[in-house]
Amino acid sequence: MISSGFLSLSWLSGFDVHFQGLVSSWMTIMAGVVLLCFIVSEITRNYSQVDKLWSLMPLVYGWVTVVAFPSPRVYLMAALVTLWGIRLSHNFYRKGGYSIIPWEGEEDYRWQILRDTPALKGRIRFGLFNLLFISFYQNLLILFFSTPILMAALYPDVPLGATDLIAAVLMLLFLVTETIADNQQFRFQREKRRHNEGTPVFANSLEKGFLAEGLWKYARHPNFASEQAIWISFYLFSVAASGKWINFTLAGPVLLVLLFIGSSVMTEKISSSKYPDYSSYQKEVPKFIPRIFRRK
Repeated sequence: MISSGFLSLSWLSGFDVHFQGLVSSWMTIMAGVVLLCFIVSEITRNYSQVDKLWSLMPLVYGWVTVVAFPSPRVYLMAALVTLWGIRLSHNFYRKGGYSIIPWEGEEDYRWQILRDTPALKGRIRFGLFNLLFISFYQNLLILFFSTPILMAALYPDVPLGATDLIAAVLMLLFLVTETIADNQQFRFQREKRRHNEGTPVFANSLEKGFLAEGLWKYARHPNFASEQAIWISFYLFSVAASGKWINFTLAGPVLLVLLFIGSSVMTEKISSSKYPDYSSYQKEVPKFIPRIFRRK
C-alpha cells in the first residue's frame, strides 16, 4: 500500500538525515492535526474541521520545507501554494466556514447526509468513519498532494527550467478559472436566497434551481476541475526537479482526482433528487472537461 509504505518511513533510509528530519516533521504535524480534527469534531459534532484546514495545511508543509531546504524552486512552489491557500480560505470564509470560535462555522451538508445513511448511522459507526476517512485519510491526502515540494527539496541544485515555467503558468491559469467558477456560484447562491430582489445575473439558472451558466455552461463542476488541474500542474515541479515523469509524488494528484470523482457522484445524486432538469444537464454538459466542439 502506498500509504502504509509512506507512513512507515522505511523508504527514508536511503536519504540523508536532514531530509529524513523534514519528512518526520511533516508526519508529526499531520499526526497532530489528525488527532485535533478527530477530537474536536467528535466533541462538537461539527465534522468540517478538516475542511477548515484544507487550504492551510499545504502552506504549512510548504513553508516548513522552505526553512529546511531553501531553493528557488521550493520558494516558487511555496509562493504558489500560498496564493492558492489564500484564495480558497477566502472562499470558505465567505460561505460561513470559519467562525470566531474556531471549531464552529458552517458544516458541509454532505456530512449530515452521510450520518443519516444506514451504513454509518450511530455514534460508533460514524465515529470510526470520522477517524479513518474524515480526519485521517483526508489529512493524509493533503500531505500526499503537497509532496512534490519534497521532491524539489531532494534536488535543490537542479535549476529552474521550462517545465517549472509551464507548471507555474498552468497553476495560475487554473487559479483564475477556479476563482471565476467560485465567484459565479457564490453570486448564484446569493441571488437564490434573495429571489425577486433586483435583476438577477443568472435568471435561467434560478428557474432550474441550479447553476448552468457562465463556466458552468461548459462543465458541471468547473471549480472541481480547476482544483484537480492545480495539483496536477503542481506535480510537474517534481518532474522538473527529478527529471522523472513518474515518481512517488504522483500518488497525491491521482488520489485527489479519485476523491473528486466520488465527491461529484454524491453531489450530483443530491442535485438530481432536488431538481427535475438536472438529469438533462448531466447529459448535455461534461462533468469536468469541457468539450472542444459543443453539440448543436
